[in-house]
Formats: sequence, structure tokens, C-alpha cells
Amino acid sequence: MEFKDYYGIIGVPRDATPEDIKRAYRQQARKHHPDVSNDPQAEARFKQLGEAYEVLKDPVKRAAYDRLGADWKDGQDFRPPPDWNFGFETPGDGFAPGDTADFSDFFETLFGHGFSGRSAGRASFHAQGEDRHARVLIDLEDAYRGASRRITLQVPEVDAQGRVSMRERTLNVTFPRGIRAGQVLRLAGQGGPGLGQGKAGDLYLEVEFRPHPRYRVEERDVYLDLPVAPWEAALGAAIRVPTPSGMVELKVPAGSTARSRLRLRGRGIPGSTPGDLYVLLQIVLPPADGEATRAYYRDMAEKFSSFDPRAKLGV
Repeated sequence: MEFKDYYGIIGVPRDATPEDIKRAYRQQARKHHPDVSNDPQAEARFKQLGEAYEVLKDPVKRAAYDRLGADWKDGQDFRPPPDWNFGFETPGDGFAPGDTADFSDFFETLFGHGFSGRSAGRASFHAQGEDRHARVLIDLEDAYRGASRRITLQVPEVDAQGRVSMRERTLNVTFPRGIRAGQVLRLAGQGGPGLGQGKAGDLYLEVEFRPHPRYRVEERDVYLDLPVAPWEAALGAAIRVPTPSGMVELKVPAGSTARSRLRLRGRGIPGSTPGDLYVLLQIVLPPADGEATRAYYRDMAEKFSSFDPRAKLGV
């Protein structure tokens, strides 16, 4: 995916004021409008300008885009950090269908899911505050036990000159036992402040799990790669296995092979119908790092001389 330098596309520096951005966009848009320009690339250029302006005219989207830093070049291969927009509080509840239909994959990756950038309207002096949205990371173990955590959100604020600054706010949040990745928690009254006597809006937290060094998660099911010795796989064994809820004993059947999948029923993420924990066996060979161990391997080669590990390849 190619990085888009929205400032370069419109032709303004990164510290440009909102008025500078609007003025430059209008000049470029008039120049490259398909009804005016004879350039065969005018339509594509016009769409690029529209996409860049969609981001830079909005203080919230612009602040989020600026968090990626200024070191990327237009057209450079780009992959955003997986947690780049976590803990970033934004107004609204997302894009309406079709809003991003003509925009690039770069825009869709950054702003097309789990990111909001539209402010709610105000009908009168007394009006309810806008709802807000943020993505937060918790540990997988929190889903097994439930947890109370202090989370810090970055809240963009816009001054009278249109400049954006970031303010931190800290909340105490209770994550219920059995919460899943992608689930949204509603914190009533924790959104934007109301006008006059209007009530505050709500804050919606979309939950994801931090990458775990041991487990992978799919819906409510959890996966663990378990190293076993060749003799444990061949002869069978009872092995103590770590799970997010504690150690359990797993019986490895005799004759197990690499990538054999064993299920621990109900040991996945808790719920009315709990998930399962799947153990994928990985056979680990002892190192032949000395004459004695090499002798064991030579003896094994003799005893299993009729064994062909590549028989199924037909070679």
C-alpha cells in the first residue's frame, strides 16, 4: 500500500492553517477539475485532492494523520503500526456507507474502520453532547477474569484559530468477564459535553486484545502452539499446559504428528457458550550437539532405515 502525502498533494506545509489549506485546495481543484482541464490525468488528480482535503480540513482526522509522523514519502510502501489509532478519542460513530467509495486503500486503512471524524449537529442552545468513539487494548487474560483498568485517551481539541492540540484524560473502566475482541462498551455520559442543560454524550470503546506471546484468538476460541519431544508424540504423554485461566493436564495420544490439533473444551474465552482452547503440536528435535547425541541419531537412522519421510511426495 502506498503512503499518501496529503500535504504535498494539496501543496501546503504541515503547519498550514485551515485557511491556507482551504485556499490551496480550491486553487488546485479549479485547476484540475475534469470539466476544465484537458489533462488526461485530471480526474485522478481531482480525486486525490478531494481525498487529501477530506483529511486535512477535519481537525480530528488531521491530528490522527499527523500522528504517523513526517518521515514518510508520497508513494512509499507503507504499513501503519497495528495500534496506531488505539486510545485516540474521536467524535461521531463512523462513516456512512459510500463516504469513502472513491478514496484510496490508504485512506480506507486509516479511517475506514473504527475511526470516526464527524461531529454531531446542534439543533438548539440546549442540546445533548456528541457521542465519541475510541479503540482500546486489553490483555487476553482480562477476558477470562474480568478486570478494572485505568485507560488514558488522547482527546483532540480545536482552538479558535483551528489549531489542534491533544489533551489526555484518564478513565476507570470495568471490562466484563467474557468480553471479546471487537466488542463495544458504552460508557454513558462520558462523551462530549452537552450545550446548556443538555446531557453529555456517550463514549463507545471498541475492545481489541494486545498481541500475546503465547496465544492466538479467533472469536471465542484460543490457539496455543505446544512444543513436544518426538517420544512424547510417538508414545503418548501427559503434559502440563498453560492456559489463560491456569495450568491444565493434557493427554497427548500416542502416534501424534506435527500440527495435530487437540481440543480443551470450554477453555476458550468464557461466555454462555464458552469457546475452546486448541493445542497445536509442534515436534521439537533435540540438538545433535555432541558425539553422544549424534550417535543416538545414527542409531535411530539404522533402526528406522525403512522409514521414508518423503514417501507422499513420490520422490
